[in-house]
Amino acid sequence: MVRVAAVLAVFLWSGVSAFAGDGPLRAVATFSILGDLVRQVGGRHVEVTTLVGPGSDVHSFSPAPGDARTLARADIVFMNGLGLEGWIERLIRASGTKAPIVTASRGVPTIAEADPHAHAGHGHDDIDPHAWQSVANVKIYVANIRDGLAKVDPAHAEDYAAAATAYAAKLDALDRDVRAALERIPPQNRRLITTHDAFGYFGSAYGLTILAPQGLSTESEASPRDVAKIITQIRKEKVPAVFLETVTDPRQMERIARESGARIGGEVYSDALSPPDGPAPTYLAMIATNVKAFATALAPR
Repeated sequence: MVRVAAVLAVFLWSGVSAFAGDGPLRAVATFSILGDLVRQVGGRHVEVTTLVGPGSDVHSFSPAPGDARTLARADIVFMNGLGLEGWIERLIRASGTKAPIVTASRGVPTIAEADPHAHAGHGHDDIDPHAWQSVANVKIYVANIRDGLAKVDPAHAEDYAAAATAYAAKLDALDRDVRAALERIPPQNRRLITTHDAFGYFGSAYGLTILAPQGLSTESEASPRDVAKIITQIRKEKVPAVFLETVTDPRQMERIARESGARIGGEVYSDALSPPDGPAPTYLAMIATNVKAFATALAPR
């Protein structure tokens, strides 16, 4: 699926955009986190529509006819890639869009699903699509967004470049803040469990061990045997906290916390931003909110 999506993206990108420059560039992003990044780079020159909105699960999204019409009207479309949007190829075909398709994750150093012994037996060779959980990777996303916008709308290329540079500086500052906050957690406490395998890049970048009863997609249900293994592992390794993801059913994690003795560390944001009035309406706020939850729950008691 990843290979086909990449080929499709390259093919569509080779087309000529019909954008005439007589209004804001109509950009479509597949999900809320990516939509925020496009807004940060595009600024006033770009009108961004997000297919999978805040608080919604990109894994289980089912496009409606209106989504095909949205793509048909777009001047440019941004997708994460890496197999995240299993529905995107069908939607592109249904829409008949001639807009360039930009794969925002192009060029990121990918990782596979985490070690099966650390993830309750979900051993696959799948590439982990949640690359935005590493702040360094998002700088690559931003560069791809900048280049995509500049190619379709060269008249504002300098503005896109300036916005991307300014946002990259904010990402560098965020990365430093994350490292400083997590370094205060004792090494033996730098282990946590989340609902599905969405924080592998975060753990790899910042030195945390991440456990998850589900695989890379929220659509894959953890079996009772998987849950039992996770509970045993938490007890054995004395994992201090479990975290509830905002896009998943909390009941399974509540049961794991109850039976393992680990405390619930709060809600974290994996695949979607919060609504505008929530604590994580932007990517920068999302990472800061997650880090605060991790640091608070994993601190010595």
